[in-house]
Amino acid sequence: MLALRLARGSHPLVMLRRLLVSAASAGVGFLLLCTLGYAMGHPDDSSASLLRLLWCVLPLVATVHFAVAVARTDPSTRPCESLSALGYGPGRMSALAAASTALSCTLGSSLALLVYLHLRGDITGMPFDGAAAELLAAGRPLPLAAALTLLSVVPVSAALSVALILRPRRTPLPKEGALDEALEEPAAPEPAKKPTAPPAGLPWGMALLALGLALETYSAGNRSGATLSLPGGSDGSPTGVLVGWALTAAGLAFAGPGITHLCGRLLQAYRPCATRLLAGRALMEEARRIGRPLGVAAAVASATIAVTTVYGQGDGRPFGPLTGLGATLVMACTTATLLTSALESRQARVDTKDALLRLGASAAMLRMAAALRAVTLLAVFAPLTWAVAALAALPLQG
Repeated sequence: MLALRLARGSHPLVMLRRLLVSAASAGVGFLLLCTLGYAMGHPDDSSASLLRLLWCVLPLVATVHFAVAVARTDPSTRPCESLSALGYGPGRMSALAAASTALSCTLGSSLALLVYLHLRGDITGMPFDGAAAELLAAGRPLPLAAALTLLSVVPVSAALSVALILRPRRTPLPKEGALDEALEEPAAPEPAKKPTAPPAGLPWGMALLALGLALETYSAGNRSGATLSLPGGSDGSPTGVLVGWALTAAGLAFAGPGITHLCGRLLQAYRPCATRLLAGRALMEEARRIGRPLGVAAAVASATIAVTTVYGQGDGRPFGPLTGLGATLVMACTTATLLTSALESRQARVDTKDALLRLGASAAMLRMAAALRAVTLLAVFAPLTWAVAALAALPLQG
């Protein structure tokens, strides 16, 4: 009930982000229900049904990632004095964030069920009654337990992820006698802040990237193996090629924070001015917060370019509607997650920005530093994404 009251009193932009989470949840729920409908209409083709169910994993992961990013930037789930006085500490606030996320995702899943029943023809009185009756196995009764189980996957996964990521970190208790020693001894001067340590994912990301490209090249040359096609696709591809694509995408995602940190170091190299110093240090500080969704967005973009290059060369439609819906959900969720993470980074730098303004820094210099960060990331990630996509599509061309 408290989560519902906080949702009703939120800022319009916060409400918009929650509605976007509901829309993404509705899309994933509809995909899962369509998979159930295909399994009902084709009981003898279990492999194709399993393939469609596996294809729903990517939109599901993208939606959960987006829901976590929205929960992190939600001001109503942050600790405040009024809620702390009522007993809502950090632990309960994380539970409140999970409840708000589950509420948004449940709304989307309910909408998906209504649309699915409407397109099946079970709910009439609106346009497009039974428009997809044959595709959704309208002649067979819908197993309600299976449908509700599938629809609960997104709310449960998103709520558990939010509760796990936003849980309060335990601080170690001081040892016996440490407090007395601190009160008798004079206060020591605070040590200078060490530079931000680079993220450890860059070598692993590069290794996964190289492994994926090598696997693609080997599998494309050996066409005698098993093939795997996307739902609604025109033809199949070697399974090793698709696994290689997944490895290259994972490599970009792992390497994203390290590449962002490296961009910050490059900005500060060779006689940097104040603007370059501010931009580079901000990139180094925000490498983990911005680099992860940026790496995921680059991975999705490279996979999209590679798939479009390989399968979009013909005149016909290479993909079916469900494949297109899933790909649209993945791209939309990754883009929205990146923008939400950028907003979170901006909120985290508010105190630093105010301190710089009090010290005499101009607002124009701060805007120039922000623009320099964006241009640097674009100049590094755009060619890298295109190069990975071209290398990934090269084994299947010709």
